[in-house]
Amino acid sequence: AITALFYLWVRSGFSKDAVAGALVFFPPDPPLYKFKRIAANGDVLPDIDDEAENLEEGNGGGGGGTEESKREEEDDDDSDSDSDLGTFEIDTKSSHKANNDANHTNNQQKVSAEVRRQRRKQREEARQKQRQEYSQDPIAAMTDRSNKLRLRAKRRSKIDARDDTNGVTYQFVPDIATLGTLPSFHGTIQAVKIGPQKRTGSYIAALLYKLPESEITPNTKTILYSHGNAADVGAMSGLQAMLAKNLKCNVLVYDYSGYGESGGIPMEKNTYRDVKLVYEWLVQNVTKHEHNVILYGQSVGSGPSCYLASRRCNVGGLVFLHSPITSGMRVLTPSRAMTCLGIFPNIDRIKKVKCPVFVIHGQKDQEVGIEHGMALHAAVPEDCKRDPWWVRDKGHNDICDGPDIVEYMQRMNKFVKSLDE
Repeated sequence: AITALFYLWVRSGFSKDAVAGALVFFPPDPPLYKFKRIAANGDVLPDIDDEAENLEEGNGGGGGGTEESKREEEDDDDSDSDSDLGTFEIDTKSSHKANNDANHTNNQQKVSAEVRRQRRKQREEARQKQRQEYSQDPIAAMTDRSNKLRLRAKRRSKIDARDDTNGVTYQFVPDIATLGTLPSFHGTIQAVKIGPQKRTGSYIAALLYKLPESEITPNTKTILYSHGNAADVGAMSGLQAMLAKNLKCNVLVYDYSGYGESGGIPMEKNTYRDVKLVYEWLVQNVTKHEHNVILYGQSVGSGPSCYLASRRCNVGGLVFLHSPITSGMRVLTPSRAMTCLGIFPNIDRIKKVKCPVFVIHGQKDQEVGIEHGMALHAAVPEDCKRDPWWVRDKGHNDICDGPDIVEYMQRMNKFVKSLDE
C-alpha cells in the first residue's frame, strides 16, 4: 500500500492532495440525502444532476474545469502559508439560503425493511465494484475520478451561484429507504448553502438543528460537527437530532467540498476552508459569540476541527475528538519515511489548542487504532485535558450504537455542562 501511494504521489506531480484523495475522501455515492430546491415563488425546481454529460451554458454545466476547480487542484502548497487560511477574521458577509421550517420528521415516508435491505445491498455492490477498479488500475481510476470531480465542481458552482442570486431556498430530504425512520426532533432543521468560498467559489451544504426559541438562553451551545470520511449530513442526521435533543444544544453539521450537496473538490485544504467558512457563518448567524461553539470532529473530521481549534483561542474551550487520527499517513504506517505525504497533522496542532479537550476512542477500533486517541490525549496541554473515554468493546463506527448511546449522551452532557462551571 505504501509503494502504491508513493507511486501515485510521483505520477500526480508530487501532489499531496492527490494522495489524500485516494487515501481519505470517499463520499457516499449516491448521497444519503438531497436538498429540494425551492424557487422564490414557491415552485419546486429540478434536482441537480451530477451525472449529466451536457448541460446548457448558464444552467450549471459544460465540459472541462472552471478556474475555481483548477485553482483547487493546483493549490497544494503548505496549508499554513495560504493567504486565505493563514488569517482568520470573522466574515460578516457570508451568504446563505435556508428553509427555516424544513423539518424532515414531518415529511418522512415509511419504507419497508426489505426495500432498505435492497438499497444497502446496491450500495455495497457499487463499493465493491469501485474497489475492484482501483485495484486493477489505480492510476486510471484516480484520473477518472479526478475528471468527474472537476466536472461536478463546475456544475455545482454555477448552479449554486445562480440559486443564491435568485433567492432559492432548500429543504432537507433524507434517503429514508436506506437510513430508515429517523429520530424525531422538536426544533427546526434548516437546510443551508453557505458561500461562496472566497478562493474556490463553491458553496457548502449544511444542516442546522435548532432548538425552539423558548429553550435558547445566552449560554446555549452549538456543536459544529465535522463527520467522518465516508459519511455525509444525511448519514449523520439521526445522531445530530439526538445530540440536539439530549444535550439541549443546537447542532450544525456540514458536508466537505465534493460531498453530498456541497460544491468543490474533496481535498485536505478545502476541508480547512469549509470549516472556516461554516464557523464564520455560525458565529454571525447563530451563536453570536465564539465561546458558545463546540467543535466536534469524528475520525477524519478531527482534522478540520483541530485546525480550527488551534487558530481560534476564543472557541469557548470546546473541542470533541471522536475516534481521532494523529495524522492521515500515520493511520497507514508509523514510519516517518512518508511524512512528506502527511495530511491532517493533528498531533502537532493539538498542542496549540487553548480549550478543554474530550477524547473518545473505541478500544477495539481496527481502522484507527486507539493509540491515536491516546497519543492525542497525551499531547493536549495539561490545563486543557479532560478525562478521556476509552470505550470498551467498541470499534470505529459503533460507539453510539446499542445501549452505549445512553452512556455516550451522559458523558457528552456532563462535558457540555462543565464548560459553564
